Amino acid sequence: MKDFFKQISTYYSQHPFKTILWVALLVRLIAAIFSRGYLMMDDHYLVIEQSQQWVDHYDEDMWLPQYGAISPSGHSLFYVGLHYILFFLLQSVGIINAQIKILIVRIIHALWSMGIVYWGFLITKKLSNQRYAQSVAWILSLLWLFPMLSVHQLVEFACIPFILWSIWLIVKEEKTSIARLIWAGFIGGLAISVRFQTALIIGGIAMALLLNKKWKAFVFYSLGAVASFVLLQGVTDIIIWHRPFAEFSEYVRYNLENRYNYFRGNWYNYLLLIMGLLVPPASFMLLWGWIKTYRKYLILFLPALLFLLFHTYFPNRQERFILPILPLLIIQGTMGWLEFKEKSKFCYSKARMFRGFVIFSIVINFILLIPLTVMYSKRSYVEAMIYLKDKPFHNLFIDDKNHDAAPIIPRFYLQRWCHYFYVSGKNSVNRYIILNEKHPLALPEYVLFFEKENLPQRLDSIKLIYPHLVKDTVIYPGMVDKVMHFLNKHNKNQTIIIYRYEK
Repeated sequence: MKDFFKQISTYYSQHPFKTILWVALLVRLIAAIFSRGYLMMDDHYLVIEQSQQWVDHYDEDMWLPQYGAISPSGHSLFYVGLHYILFFLLQSVGIINAQIKILIVRIIHALWSMGIVYWGFLITKKLSNQRYAQSVAWILSLLWLFPMLSVHQLVEFACIPFILWSIWLIVKEEKTSIARLIWAGFIGGLAISVRFQTALIIGGIAMALLLNKKWKAFVFYSLGAVASFVLLQGVTDIIIWHRPFAEFSEYVRYNLENRYNYFRGNWYNYLLLIMGLLVPPASFMLLWGWIKTYRKYLILFLPALLFLLFHTYFPNRQERFILPILPLLIIQGTMGWLEFKEKSKFCYSKARMFRGFVIFSIVINFILLIPLTVMYSKRSYVEAMIYLKDKPFHNLFIDDKNHDAAPIIPRFYLQRWCHYFYVSGKNSVNRYIILNEKHPLALPEYVLFFEKENLPQRLDSIKLIYPHLVKDTVIYPGMVDKVMHFLNKHNKNQTIIIYRYEK
């Protein structure tokens, strides 16, 4: 064992960056295999289910005019379109099993997220030195939530490699060619097509070039970004909707009109969130380094600042919105703090204390990293669909203890787009309300009861209409789901009890 660790230490001393990349890849592949399920509505229903529906010539929410849509949905079609192409190709070669397809999706995302570590290291090395770059690469590789986020389909995280790649193309050489500047802007435009709000980051990069009086870089980088956005959003929407930027316009309209209809929180919530995500007390050091070097690393600072200010001002303050700038804060914050620490007499005199702070943050980070990397999120939802996949049925009934917050079921894992009806016994013990009125009431082959609260009464109530219900199985949530529910009751932690109807 000693020889093994000695070999690793020797290899790391000779090839530090390669070692970090291998570690980052290993952890992300572990996450790809074990971090099953989905995190929230957006990473599954707006990406996976939507793209698979198109493959199956179906579009329940009517995003596209060929399926009955009369107006744009307000979603960029670029990212979901890539998934559509992937699922179409997989189905073309006979891969139809949902679990195999989603595993391939997670592996692809794991590989794509390696760009965060790769370009983050190169940017840091170019702007500072190899030692600082190694520290940045380790953080980007093993920050507690990064491996898990890397393998799920969150647009807020999937856009990050494009951002860092774009910055790297700018800082790579002192005299950057026009072609490279245009290409850098084009890559930045791809980030915008994945997540529209990253226009603030790409605009911040362009503004930093302008403030640094790099006129040529500003002009051609901006041209590249605009060309990318026009090609992917303007031309695509002309083809689909016969007018440019239709989806983007609808996205802006919807968010302005509904800005107060989502989680709002306090203006300082994002600052507290960033401090927590980067793990205190080390996060305070990173924030200090970020602020301290705002002029020196303006190309990193200004994009992050503009993005943070906008999301702090805009009323809709959902936690995931802030993810795109975390690597920028890490890169600049690490360089800034290490530079400050080496020059500060106070830090030198308190070196032991600061080392203790870092060790404490590392320990906390790994306590969080290990369970989250292998977490199975929304386990009961996914496993219920997998359980029913091979059962012969046409309709499902869903009985939730509170029908106003009734869940959406992930039919991607069911591998068919069956109808399902929400029912509730709140109004009377013998009359159920069908919340989805698009389809006539039919006999339920299966009834899914979400949560055990008042289950006997709910079961007796529905049995008055459908008496031949027999308990089939119980699907329990995963451990992480239970913990998340304990920390925040808004996180669904639902046991699913499945009953079948015997005709």
